[in-house]
Amino acid sequence: MQLTPEQQATGKHNFGQAVGVERREFLKSTAAAGAGLGALYFGYNKLKGKPVRTAFIGTGDEGNVLISEHPVDYMEIVAIADLRPANIERTFKGSHPVARKGLIKVLGPDHTKVQRFSNHRDLLAKKDELGLEAVVIAVPLNQHAPVAIECMEAGLHVLCEKLMAKTVTACKEMIRLAEKKDLKLAVGHQRHYSVLYANAAYLTEQGVLGDIKFIRAQWHRNNSFPKSDAWQKWDAFAKAHPEDKKLLIDMEKDGSLREFGYDNARKLVDWRLYNETGGGLMAELGSHQLDAASIFLGKVHPVAVQGYGGKNFFGIEGVGPKSAQEDTRDIDDQIFVTFEFPGKQYEQNNRDISVVTYSSMNTNRWEPYGEAVFGSRATLVMKTEKEALLYKEASKASPGGIEQRIWAIEGTNGGAALDSYETSAPATASKSGPAETVSRGYKEEMEHFCYCVRTGRNELRCDGRVAMADAIMALTANLAMKHKKRIEFKDSWFDPASDDAPETDVQVNS
Repeated sequence: MQLTPEQQATGKHNFGQAVGVERREFLKSTAAAGAGLGALYFGYNKLKGKPVRTAFIGTGDEGNVLISEHPVDYMEIVAIADLRPANIERTFKGSHPVARKGLIKVLGPDHTKVQRFSNHRDLLAKKDELGLEAVVIAVPLNQHAPVAIECMEAGLHVLCEKLMAKTVTACKEMIRLAEKKDLKLAVGHQRHYSVLYANAAYLTEQGVLGDIKFIRAQWHRNNSFPKSDAWQKWDAFAKAHPEDKKLLIDMEKDGSLREFGYDNARKLVDWRLYNETGGGLMAELGSHQLDAASIFLGKVHPVAVQGYGGKNFFGIEGVGPKSAQEDTRDIDDQIFVTFEFPGKQYEQNNRDISVVTYSSMNTNRWEPYGEAVFGSRATLVMKTEKEALLYKEASKASPGGIEQRIWAIEGTNGGAALDSYETSAPATASKSGPAETVSRGYKEEMEHFCYCVRTGRNELRCDGRVAMADAIMALTANLAMKHKKRIEFKDSWFDPASDDAPETDVQVNS
């Protein structure tokens, strides 16, 4: 939906008003405690004792985002490991003034204390010497489970990037090992630690939106012009880092690269483009948004999924920027899926369904990524993890729509209710609402992970069981698109004690 600046300002004001009624006094009373915003919202305290000694395994794009955001009062980075020397180098020097600042800038002179390793196994061999307690894993998807399992076998707590694992079976192996060894296993679906999403979820929990019957999620990008595909990096990498290219090719030839999970050098660099190493648009992008949709609906598991995915642009002769012979990717470049979630009365009436659609295409980025949550009383729009807009539905009692500013009043059930009034004046964001600079949750998820490691508490907002549910949604959607069928979810898939999984289900794969 394309909104005017005035309509967007109205939506932000409305969201601030609705949130403010429920949380303004809470923030005032707790701000004096001196804890950070994440601690206030998510119930953890400042870390007592020394920061958790942590190593980062995988220092590509996402790994460097996490390193830039890492909370120095909670986490001490003692080592990093990566197969590519160029990645190690940029981790220190930085490659973006904000998103990937680099250890030199983040730590100052203390960056010299961080040790470098060419692979995670050499790092694990030195774990005792390093006094290592935990690891953050940001390697390609196919290696999430193998690396996490090796680290947990070595007695280390794990924060793994999403998607949790390449298969649901591997997710269950990770959960069982973490529980057996009494280790913390967290997964980086950062929306669980976004204050913006926490406020939005609170409004849905309080019934401000009414009955939610439809959520539309999307993450579109335009990679359609020649040499503009953000996930195809091999050519640029080989040109910029010839020594790294030679190293990886030599590892490919002598078989050592395969020991770390990659058939060839290109699949390590362009891992998101191959089914063997990645999970496609659904795993890399859609998993975040289905995670958010599940939160808005009360963290329920879906009933069924169906959809279409295709390699509709890249590799089609005469259509995309590369011919089929030149483009070797496996993954679809367009996906469109529909999930059925249980409504509030589903157990009494299985026709009570809430629908969630997700789409991702590589040839158009007209609308920003995010989610639109359509309720019977109001509509909530989440934009790029930075803004939340709220618009009231029209009723006999008061008007509604994108031009209407909202009064948030106390409802009959003790929660907030919405009223609106006519105005043509632009709105400004409420001071009681979210700040203009919004954290995406990376720092908070690492803070809470370290807090749980140090205190032993089992309070992770996205632990293995929560993250496995996200993986089940994404991976089953991929199977639905692959087999072109509607797939119903089974309760046993979500049970770590059961060996059942969608990828091994006879009915799914028949």
